[in-house]
Amino acid sequence: MIDPAKIWTLAQLPSLPTVAQSLLKLAANPETELRQVVQVLKVDPAISAKIVKAANSTFFGTRSEVKGIERAVSLLGPSVSNSLSLSFGLSASAVSSSPMSTHYRNCWRDSIIHAAAAAEIARRVAPASADDFAFCGLLLDIGRLALLSAFETDYRRVLEESHEGLSLPQAEQKLLGIQHAEVGARLMEQWKLPAAIVEGIRWHHSSLSEFDEQRPTENFPILAAMAVASFANDALQSKVDDQAREQLDRVARGLLGWNVDETADFLHQTELAWKQHASLLEFDDAESPADLMMQANEQLVRLTLRAHVACTQAMLRQQLAEQERRDLEFQNKQLQKQALHDPLTKVYNRQFFDEMLDTESKRCTRCASPIGLIFADVDHFKQINDTYGHQFGDVVLQQMVTVFATSIRNSDILARFGGEEFVILVNQPTERGLERLAEKIRRRVEEESFLFGDMRVPVTVSLGSAIAVPGREECDLPHRLIAAADASLYDAKRGGRNRCCLRSLVDDRERALAQQVLQHRFSRWLVARRLLDIPAVSRALLECASESSRIGDLAIQYHYLDDDQVTHILELQEQTGERFGVAAVRLGWIGEPQLVHLLSLQQENPRQLAAAIARLGMLSSARVSAALEEYLASRLPDDGNRFLETEMVTA
Repeated sequence: MIDPAKIWTLAQLPSLPTVAQSLLKLAANPETELRQVVQVLKVDPAISAKIVKAANSTFFGTRSEVKGIERAVSLLGPSVSNSLSLSFGLSASAVSSSPMSTHYRNCWRDSIIHAAAAAEIARRVAPASADDFAFCGLLLDIGRLALLSAFETDYRRVLEESHEGLSLPQAEQKLLGIQHAEVGARLMEQWKLPAAIVEGIRWHHSSLSEFDEQRPTENFPILAAMAVASFANDALQSKVDDQAREQLDRVARGLLGWNVDETADFLHQTELAWKQHASLLEFDDAESPADLMMQANEQLVRLTLRAHVACTQAMLRQQLAEQERRDLEFQNKQLQKQALHDPLTKVYNRQFFDEMLDTESKRCTRCASPIGLIFADVDHFKQINDTYGHQFGDVVLQQMVTVFATSIRNSDILARFGGEEFVILVNQPTERGLERLAEKIRRRVEEESFLFGDMRVPVTVSLGSAIAVPGREECDLPHRLIAAADASLYDAKRGGRNRCCLRSLVDDRERALAQQVLQHRFSRWLVARRLLDIPAVSRALLECASESSRIGDLAIQYHYLDDDQVTHILELQEQTGERFGVAAVRLGWIGEPQLVHLLSLQQENPRQLAAAIARLGMLSSARVSAALEEYLASRLPDDGNRFLETEMVTA
């Protein structure tokens, strides 16, 4: 038996050497398009899982789960996606002449077939989910890849015994005490991948009878697809075995309702699709893992433009290929960090800020949420450099960043915009909150001791803020917001420096509505009742899943509107561009209290927040539950919906 704990600590899983070579060629070509990189990533389970894991992290603040590689790359953007794709891992055993190379090939081959089969199933039953299905199919045997990486000798015995009468899951259970499906599911669960992916991996070797209890669940379509994809792989690998084909026919009929002809056509199309990638498994002449990792490191240096890593001499001195691989992985991690951070101050750089502003602008446009910026500029910085030298000027900037970082929340994003200018992207801002934060920063900078030797040098900062609630059809919000914040900063400079100014792009009605929504939220209620302070609530909110329901769906769920009314409003939106809630109020179908309630739910789920508070130990479970009941009793617009929300929140 093995100790599975070794698997959970794996830094990363090995990738196909031919995929690594393709990514290096694409990275070296300045004309490469991101879609070309995506097509290569779609056949490598290790790198794809890493990128989707990154897209689902709280760092990027997505409001819905990312289940496919195309959406993950779109969300992360080209710079982050390219950096992650080049931080691949390789195994020396995979390219050796030992039997382990064959086992790795078989694992990657099955992963490619699973992905092709899952995509073909989606094309027939759920075309909109093709990318999600294909990604899940690619990961079905990621548990095998993990077992090969962590326990080469033990797993080789399992694979040899599985050819002597036992199925692979049976041999794994007998010799290891755990099956690869469970290993893959638990590993992806640890990586915080969506539950649909985790369950698809866990159930893909299950029998028809075991699927009966899953039919009522929302994940059943993808579970069924993964099971059929698994049996399709068995059928393609055992063309002379009628039993494997009969099993596929039976499972496809039982789970998808296909007849024999439909299953045969599906299998044929799957075979054609996966054979397009069969050449990827021919890597006998592939470069050594050490050479490929060296090239990846060099490409990352070119991508980041700022990193100057002298790694060639260190790698040549290494005697073992495995040691070279570990050194390169460490250097790659450093380069990834440099790609996102300013080298002097260590805060985020302008490129990363631009990407995050674009992402946050799109989110706020979808949800009609406020978005805010604070620009901060060191007063008379040129005079400081001329008087005390550029080295002291660098110290001022570094010390300034420390003041900024200790003044903002974890959910806010601080970046160096250029020179002595910094920018803060404020999470869920209010006008008053922006003013208070800017003044807090201004005061702390003024009070900070900037020492040139034993002499205290007075340093101040001017701050300009801007806040907006984007319109439904607004497409130039980032540009407009930056222009407003910059103009506000100019107001502060022109007004004498060492002061704060704010420009609001929010009209009076939006301002009043935003204030009502803020006061309605459970987090604000907790602060007002002094059950928690603002920093504690902010930490708990960071633990909540970033899901956002459409306001029309929420209105139906709480019986404010029916399906016909929602459809009518959506049709009006196509003609007028009017916000859904505004249109519903104008038509007299809901009142403003109901709109406030729906918008607060769209921004913050009370059930998730309550669970996070209890999980973090900020309040006891009993106290959280009591607070939740009291909040619902005081905040719901009418008694008719109180029971419904109580059911949702306490479920």
